[in-house]
Amino acid sequence: MTKQTTGHLAKIIRNNQDTLLSGWMEGMLSRTVRRDRNAETEMRQQAREFLPTVASAVEKDGSYDIDAGAWDEVRRQLSEISQSRLRQGFTPSETATFVFSLKEPLFSLLRTELASDPIALVEETASTGSLFDKLGLFTIEEHMKGREQVILRQQQELLELSTPVVQLWRDILAVPLIGTLDSARTQVVMENLLQKIIDTGASIAIVDITGVPTVDTLVAQHLLKTVAAARLMGADCIISGIRPQIAQTIVHLGVNLEDVITKATLADAFMVALKRTGAAVIHNAAER
Repeated sequence: MTKQTTGHLAKIIRNNQDTLLSGWMEGMLSRTVRRDRNAETEMRQQAREFLPTVASAVEKDGSYDIDAGAWDEVRRQLSEISQSRLRQGFTPSETATFVFSLKEPLFSLLRTELASDPIALVEETASTGSLFDKLGLFTIEEHMKGREQVILRQQQELLELSTPVVQLWRDILAVPLIGTLDSARTQVVMENLLQKIIDTGASIAIVDITGVPTVDTLVAQHLLKTVAAARLMGADCIISGIRPQIAQTIVHLGVNLEDVITKATLADAFMVALKRTGAAVIHNAAER
C-alpha cells in the first residue's frame, strides 16, 4: 500500500528551497570526483528546477507513488539528468548521487520542523527516505537503459562497418566477410547488399568468406539466404574463399551448393564475374 503524505515534505521544500539547495549541492560536490565549473553550474540549475517539481508532485498526488501521473514531470527530469550524466561518462552510482545527496539536508530540516512531534518525525523521515530511495533507483534504471541503447547502437554501427559492399567493376559487387557470420550480421549483409544492387544495378555479387574462420550448418544457411535474396533482386552470387577444409565441412554437413558458383579465391571469382558480364582482362605483352 502506498504511503499517504502528511504535507510536511512539500511544505518544507517550498519554505526552505535556498537552504536545501545549499546543503544538497554541498553533498553532491563532496561525492563527485569530476569537478569543473560547467558541470557544477549544470548541477545547480538541475537541482533548482527539481525541488519545486517534487513539491508539486507530492501536493498533487497526495502519496509517494512515483509511478502516478502526478510524478510524470519528476520522472522526465530525472530521465534527462540520467541521460546527461551518461553522456558525460558518469557511472550509475554517481548519477544516483543527484537524488541521494538530497536526503541528508531534508532529514535535517525534518528534525527541526518536527522536533515537537517525535512520532510524526519518525514516520515522515521513513516515508521521505523511501521516496528518495525510489527516485534514486529510477535514475539508475534510466542510466542503465541509456547505456544499453548506446551499446546496441555501437554494435549496429560496428556490424555495418564490418560488412562493406564494394563495387569491383561495372555490374560486379563484392562483399568481403571477416569473422563469425551470425543471424544479426547476415541481416545487415543482406540489407547492405540488396541496397547496393538497387543503387548500382549490378548483376553479379561476390560473397568472399576467406576471412570467415569456420563454416557450420548455420553459416551455410546464412550464405544461402544471402544468395537467394540477391537473386530475387536480379543478381547472381559467386561464393569465394572456399578453402579445402571448408569444402570438406560443407560436403560433410550435406549443404547443397550445387546451383551456386564457388571459387577458391576472390581473384578467381572476379575473373568468372568478368566473363559473365562480357568483360575480359587483356595482358599487354609489351609491358613488363
